[in-house]
Amino acid sequence: VEWAIGSVIGGRVTLSWTAQPASPGALRADVAWSGMPGTAAKLAKALKAWPMLRFEITEEASPGQDGERICHLPGRGVWRAAMSANGDVMLGEDQLRSVLATATSLDAIQHKLADLLGAHVDADLEPYRRAGEGTAVTWLHQVG
Repeated sequence: VEWAIGSVIGGRVTLSWTAQPASPGALRADVAWSGMPGTAAKLAKALKAWPMLRFEITEEASPGQDGERICHLPGRGVWRAAMSANGDVMLGEDQLRSVLATATSLDAIQHKLADLLGAHVDADLEPYRRAGEGTAVTWLHQVG
């Protein structure tokens, strides 16, 4: 994992690993980073090479660039969404048109919107987020 992150940011990475109480026997590391827009996608691509990893990457919005949130859940693959400057998931008009055009009931609309907003991802990740409260955070900065 450290090698994969280092290959993206262009430098050596050493993370602070701790036990993951939400999954006995597993380890966790929290990382804060700064880099060029698009770095989140590169990090996700590098990390998803290990399908057993559970990760969440948030790239904050910057001038002229929406942010994004990319999550990977073992056995469920990658979920990705655009984020506004205040952290809200943003849905595009084509996504909404598709939901409305293909839905057969109100329940179907609600289910599809929940999926687009990442409700299933949040439900899966929340115990892991809470288990990390108070742990050390490693700061990374992209080289060049």
